[in-house]
Amino acid sequence: MPTSPAATSAVRNPLALLGRAAIRAVSELGGVTVFTLLGLRHIFSLPLQISKIVQQTYFIGVKSIFVIALIGLFTGMVLGLQGYYTLVKFGSEGLLGAAVALSIIRELGPVLTAIMITGRAGSSMAAEIGIMRISEQIDALATMDIDPMRYLIAPRLAAAIISFPLLTAIFDVIGIMGGYLTGVIMLGINPGVYFQRIDASVVLADVTGGFVKSLVFALLVAAVCCYQGYFTHLRPGGFGAKGVSLATTSAVVVSCVSVLVADYVLTSLLL
Repeated sequence: MPTSPAATSAVRNPLALLGRAAIRAVSELGGVTVFTLLGLRHIFSLPLQISKIVQQTYFIGVKSIFVIALIGLFTGMVLGLQGYYTLVKFGSEGLLGAAVALSIIRELGPVLTAIMITGRAGSSMAAEIGIMRISEQIDALATMDIDPMRYLIAPRLAAAIISFPLLTAIFDVIGIMGGYLTGVIMLGINPGVYFQRIDASVVLADVTGGFVKSLVFALLVAAVCCYQGYFTHLRPGGFGAKGVSLATTSAVVVSCVSVLVADYVLTSLLL
């Protein structure tokens, strides 16, 4: 089929390509925003879906505890090791506890928790909802007058909002203990000095800021993963199994990038 001169010119014009990409990005951003707001509204619609929220909280939260604890432990141990050999050059190894605690509570705890949950639970959410879309189960729900947003999306958003702060708290505590294992047990720092520096340096604003970040990351990860799976059938790259695989990959990549961008923005606002 011959291509029109206008279409050929638009394809060759880099400004036209840039404009199309910008319009597509803004459209996607608006779609995710509306999608998230609809899901949040359905969380509080009666009757409340307590059983589904508990089920999703178990899947997102409880099943992620081991991974979060493992990553938190080794993150704290690495921070303790690197921090000690950096601080000892300045004769300030007594500040190791404060350095480990503030790094984990302010930044690494919320960010790494969100990224790990994205890889473990977010990809599963995108794939599960995507398969339901291509197998027409979501259309069947609509046919039976069951709102798919209320039935599928709202419980996952609520479960993410509940799970992320709790898992972040677990990561923070185990990460600080990992720093203790390296700094105190292995390298010989006084344990009283380690915890005294933590007590003197960490304030409520640090902990609150970490939990604020975890709540924002929860919305981002759950909304992006559910959105990618929900609209699998509209992807231009493929349909069926290929569409689900592309949607899952896109969900993980976009969620991780969104978490890092949001972390920078929130850090700028909270500092």
